[in-house]
Amino acid sequence: MTDIVDAEEKAEEERISIEADKRFKEEEGRTEKEKDPAEIEREEKFKSWVPKTSLGKDVLAGKIKSLSEVFRDGRKIMEPEIFDFLVRAPIIECLFIGQAKGKFGGGKRRAFRQTQKKTKEGNILTFGVMAVVGDGEGHVGIGYGRASETLPAREKAIRRAKLNLIEVPRGCASYDCSCSESHSIPLTVYGKCSSVRVKLIPAPQGTGLVIGDEMKKVLRAAGIRDIYSKCYGKVRTTFNTAKAVMAALSKVGGARI
Repeated sequence: MTDIVDAEEKAEEERISIEADKRFKEEEGRTEKEKDPAEIEREEKFKSWVPKTSLGKDVLAGKIKSLSEVFRDGRKIMEPEIFDFLVRAPIIECLFIGQAKGKFGGGKRRAFRQTQKKTKEGNILTFGVMAVVGDGEGHVGIGYGRASETLPAREKAIRRAKLNLIEVPRGCASYDCSCSESHSIPLTVYGKCSSVRVKLIPAPQGTGLVIGDEMKKVLRAAGIRDIYSKCYGKVRTTFNTAKAVMAALSKVGGARI
């Protein structure tokens, strides 16, 4: 009987000790923060990732901790998981390259470009998507994906965008601004794709992105907050305009300053 009483008293003392320890931690601000569900999902995702390239193995081992180190070493990203592993808060958006059809939604811009192919069996529908990914710190990429359904096309576009990343050095080169922050581009650059020609010009802080709405998505993903632009040609073709902007941004990194 005494053994049972002693066990109950011991259990009660342990419970009181645990509660007191927890209360002291809360008062001192040493409580352990609960993990975010997105962070838990991210950890579970990379547990099953088996990298196939030397770069992927170095990233998983912790030898490379940022995209800047990848571009500094001149290595090419061949696995989209590398981008997911290195960038904790990615910027992912789809450009409106298509338009809706129908009586009420005709002409309205949308992310999926729909095409048809005539065959003996009938019409074969294909959806095209152009995606933009970036980290907001000078790295951006675009990709185009096609599939018979919308979601697979979007996933394919995002996957290709993660493999087409470029590094965009940022700075402040406007005559009206004397700050030393990385809010614009360091020099004027030109880009061309088909009939579209784009000129990107450094702008002072607070100007914003003076360019079309769809191209703002590309510049925001690259971490550029202020810029002037001039566009020539058939700029309503978002597909070509986005490629021209990317061609201009790629020249920023290749220029000798």
